[in-house]
Amino acid sequence: MELSTRGRYAVMAMVDLAEQTCTGNLVTLAQIAERQEISQSYLEQLFGRLRKAGLVTATRGPGGGYRLARQAKEIAVSDIMRAVDEKLRATRCSAETRAGCLLDNKRCATHDLWEGLTQHIAHFFGSVTLADVIDRQIAGPLRVGAAA
Repeated sequence: MELSTRGRYAVMAMVDLAEQTCTGNLVTLAQIAERQEISQSYLEQLFGRLRKAGLVTATRGPGGGYRLARQAKEIAVSDIMRAVDEKLRATRCSAETRAGCLLDNKRCATHDLWEGLTQHIAHFFGSVTLADVIDRQIAGPLRVGAAA
């Protein structure tokens, strides 16, 4: 399973915005684009969705820009992912029809495994806020092969 650039870039941009607007200043997409090395036109598309979802507010004109619509501690990563329509699925089954991934519409033997992974990812993204990312208050990396 891989996140699209849409989801990753939206989170990167929102973290950048949260870091920059803690002083109350507005931030332009050009500033975010330069710092995060993301196309400004791509950010415009993302921020249109983020604004529509009520996660950011915009001020037009000279001195205008964006700011968070709520405090960073009130915006979960999952909010951002939903706003930009990022689909988090590890199964290859159709989520819309509930049909299985096999030709006879049955679910494969590993369906529950992948569905469980999807649920863990959704729970994780729902439990991490922008403030957590900024403060580096995220669970550390798993130690593969380490003694328990």
